[in-house]
Amino acid sequence: MWDTCIVTNQNPDYLLSLFRILPNGVIMSHPKLFIPGPTEVAEEVLIAQTRPMVGHRSQEFADLFYSILSRLKQVLLTDQHVYITASSGTGLQETAVRNAIRPGRKVLNMVAGAFGDRWQKVSAANGKDSVRVDVTWGQPIRPEDMDAHLAAGGFDAVTVVHNETSTGVMSDVGAIARLVREKYPDVLILVDAVSSASGVRIPFDEWGLDMLFTSSQKAFALPPGLAFAAVSDRLLKRAQETPHRGWYFDLLILEKYLSGGRTTPATPAISLLNALDVQLDRILAEGLENRWARHEESMKLVHAWAKDHGFGLFPEPGYESRTVTCVKNTRGVDVPAMLAFAKARGMIIGNGYGKLKNDTFRIAHMGELGPDDLRGLFQTLNAFLAES
Repeated sequence: MWDTCIVTNQNPDYLLSLFRILPNGVIMSHPKLFIPGPTEVAEEVLIAQTRPMVGHRSQEFADLFYSILSRLKQVLLTDQHVYITASSGTGLQETAVRNAIRPGRKVLNMVAGAFGDRWQKVSAANGKDSVRVDVTWGQPIRPEDMDAHLAAGGFDAVTVVHNETSTGVMSDVGAIARLVREKYPDVLILVDAVSSASGVRIPFDEWGLDMLFTSSQKAFALPPGLAFAAVSDRLLKRAQETPHRGWYFDLLILEKYLSGGRTTPATPAISLLNALDVQLDRILAEGLENRWARHEESMKLVHAWAKDHGFGLFPEPGYESRTVTCVKNTRGVDVPAMLAFAKARGMIIGNGYGKLKNDTFRIAHMGELGPDDLRGLFQTLNAFLAES
């Protein structure tokens, strides 16, 4: 939609970031996204999608694809297997349970928010024997939450959402993995890192994880449509013993094509992979340590703003996400009105998710967003609060 908008009392550099000048000279308004996905995408990454098409069985595409995989391994901190699918992260939730859970065995689904709930439903929808453990929203998943259940035996895997986008809670996956590895060495550890991977250090190999997956539209700061997974040798071996893995999300089929030099079994999303190619270079040029530090600095700024203005934080202290903050509406402000006020000024933040709507609101600080972007947002939110 083309429109004209006037914004006042803002930093000039920040104002310029709200607009995009197209090749034909037309100016398009561009509200800045402070929601936990889709997130802001850099101009050069968007432009990369306009590269001419190539055949997905050509050497040109193979060179691109394998170059992407080598850099993706660096970002996901693994020397094991990495796969790319044309899907959302939910597709890889299905991949995980279809490949890891053998007949007659169980999966322990830890549920501490909306996306843990979805994974449990995906498990059940795929006919897996799911044991559901609910954790109060706002609380992290702790090793002791799963210990007693795993002790009952019969489990092939446990599923954990590292960073619950719905609650802004980040669980200590490192501690969880230590418990499982030490006490239940045959249980695979499957981790949803959709809203944290690339924004937070998650050492896949060091922690001994078996599957970690994410989506393109979160901290990776890409358009939606791709999902990435790091997979252990253990999980590939387990998949060999697991029938009815499906086809599109069968890890063994993905590995067969990948190791055979044919990249992917089905036609890949070439335009999105071109964008990923550019973004991986940008991520590595920034440096992973610098990127993680920027996300943490941004988190601290949001926390300070919230507390300084009389709001609370929804997560238990010490388990706050470093990519999205779930703010508790302790002031009782009109959250829809605040969101509308911000949107009219070119900034979009998120309401609370599901049952947390209006009792919380969410400010993402992932991907391309940094401290300067947040300071511009705070100016607008402060103006709303001053008028309320």
